[in-house]
Amino acid sequence: MTSNSLVTLHDVPVLYCAPEGPLLDGEGAALDLIGDALGQGAELVAVPVERVADAFFRLRSGVAGAVTQKFVNYRLRLAIVGDVSHHVEKSTALRDLLREADRGGSLWFVPDRDGLEARLAPGR
Repeated sequence: MTSNSLVTLHDVPVLYCAPEGPLLDGEGAALDLIGDALGQGAELVAVPVERVADAFFRLRSGVAGAVTQKFVNYRLRLAIVGDVSHHVEKSTALRDLLREADRGGSLWFVPDRDGLEARLAPGR
């Protein structure tokens, strides 16, 4: 994919972001993605990990909280797609966030597109 595109996974419209593009690095970037998602009728935005700023994974920066809150305010789900293990190794707080996010419905961390499809599967 060379740009953000709308795909349907298990009847859920997903704005799937291309690996290249602006970093998800704060509220402004979140609002840009939210605007794109709402304009296309998406219910979930899938952002490849390479498009997520390192500050997002440093919870003290506040970026993850601000970005997640914007998505919640607009009733959109956010999935970070890709390997975040190197970030998790550095932070117990991030490990805890991933565990909590896995239980919830607003923010997900999935290893790849197959993981996202499995998460959206009926009965999950």
